[in-house]
Amino acid sequence: MGLRGYIIKRILYSIVLVFLVITLNFIIFMLMPGNPIMNMANPARFRTTEQYEEQLRRFGLLDPPLVKYAKYVQNMLTFQFGYSYVTYGLIANEITERLMNTLVLSISCEVLAIALGIVLGVISAYKRGGIFDSLSVLFSIVTNALPVFWVGMLLLLVFSFNLHWFPLGYTYPQEWSFPGRWPTNFLVEIQYRLWHLFLPTATLVIILMGSYVLITRASMLEVLSEDYLVTARAKGVSERKILFKHAFKNASLPIITQVAIAFGFTLSGAIVTETVFSYPGMGLWIWTAIEKFDYPALQAIFFIIALCVIIANFLADLVYGLVDPRIKYE
Repeated sequence: MGLRGYIIKRILYSIVLVFLVITLNFIIFMLMPGNPIMNMANPARFRTTEQYEEQLRRFGLLDPPLVKYAKYVQNMLTFQFGYSYVTYGLIANEITERLMNTLVLSISCEVLAIALGIVLGVISAYKRGGIFDSLSVLFSIVTNALPVFWVGMLLLLVFSFNLHWFPLGYTYPQEWSFPGRWPTNFLVEIQYRLWHLFLPTATLVIILMGSYVLITRASMLEVLSEDYLVTARAKGVSERKILFKHAFKNASLPIITQVAIAFGFTLSGAIVTETVFSYPGMGLWIWTAIEKFDYPALQAIFFIIALCVIIANFLADLVYGLVDPRIKYE
């Protein structure tokens, strides 16, 4: 089977997997504890019985299960996702309002963590047994064990509350919300947004970087003693080229898997980090939806996360063959 046949096979497999995810997602929320109808029955929210029943019909809560499932599948496949139980607004619009904030935070911290983790991991493997190697492994193990909320709150305490170097949260100064206060200079807006983004990004980089250091070091140690690297050294190839071009390329498959999984969960956002820093992204929205039993929002979020993971793993399988010619598409 060639590359084209493999891609077609994987696409068909992914389509089947998407429908299984949709069905499982529907069943899980049908069996979830709590009654959304009772949550909506708060007299303070509806003045008349007609308003209450209208909302129930709007959300399809009075439909039989098969009709609910058909509407749910249509909403997922068209990316409309229905209406929120909390805001009564379209979930697609709710996602759009928060998506860019999460993408900026998640992608920036992932790129930084991957770059720093790979470089430190390669150097640590090259200097295995030395002081740098021991400190790198110790740092990675410690940061992997630290709770995310503790790191975030520690950074807030030191750099925001005590030193006043960075703000306590949000994506921009809250006084900008008042009429006429939004800056007209685009560069000033970017500067303040980066200022607010620094501590959440630093928190996630500290937590995530250690795993990339450890997996890169372990993968590099397996290939550094290979005969082809000894031959390359004998030919006078520089150590930097040997490490990052020859050895790292052959050791990169586990790293590609790790990166694919990480980017697959990008849209889920950093729930704890966004909550600590009051960062209005997908992660904070997930936390709010869980607290308020907003099932349609959670169904949409879980479907998007699963879809991203499926796509990320599909792309990772294709990259495997490009990185390692020994892998055949079958």
